[in-house]
Amino acid sequence: MTAKLYRHELSGHAHRVELFLSLLGRDYQLVDVDLVGGEHRQEEFLKLNPFGQVPVLVDGDVTLADSTAILVYLARKYGEEWLPTDPLGQARVQRWLSVASGEVASGPGAARLVTLFKAPLDHQRAKETAHKLLGLMNDHLKETPFLAAERPTIADIAVYSYVAHAPEGDVSLQDYPEVRDWLGRIEALHHFVGMKRTATV
Repeated sequence: MTAKLYRHELSGHAHRVELFLSLLGRDYQLVDVDLVGGEHRQEEFLKLNPFGQVPVLVDGDVTLADSTAILVYLARKYGEEWLPTDPLGQARVQRWLSVASGEVASGPGAARLVTLFKAPLDHQRAKETAHKLLGLMNDHLKETPFLAAERPTIADIAVYSYVAHAPEGDVSLQDYPEVRDWLGRIEALHHFVGMKRTATV
C-alpha cells in the first residue's frame, strides 16, 4: 500500500516526514500543495487538515497531520527501533521533539522563512535563537553521536531539516563542527533523501 504525503518541497516540516518514510523503506507518493496559490486554504485540503498546514500523511484509512505526530505514528507502526520504548529513552526523544517544535522552528526555521518567503518576522531575533540552539547542540553532540541515543531516532529526523538548511536563513554552521558532523551522519544513512536547496546558499 502506497502512502500519500501532502507537502511543499521547501517545507522542512514536510521534509521530516519524507525523509523518515524513505529511511523506513516505505512506498509513498508525494502530492505537492501550492501554498503560494493558497491551495492549503481550500475546502478539499482543509478536509485533510483543518489547520491548513502541510504535511499531511494518508496511510490507508489513517489521515494524520503535524510532522512530529506523523513521525511518532510511523515509528510505532513501521520502525520501532526509531523510538525507544523505555521511559527514559522516550523522554529523551520527546525532549528533542519539543525542541524541534520550539527553538528549531523559532530559530533556523523562522530565519529561513524571512529570507525565502519574506515572512514578517524578526530576522535578527530568529538568528540569535538559532545560534544559541546550535551552540547547545554542538556541546551536546560532543558527548553522543545522535541527539537522544547512541543510534538515530526520530529526534534526529525532527531536528535535521531546518538545521541542515540554516544557511538559507543567513545562519552559518561554520562555528559548529559537531553539528556539521552530526548532519553528515544523518546524510550517510541508507535511503537518505535531501530537501530541495535554494539558490540563496
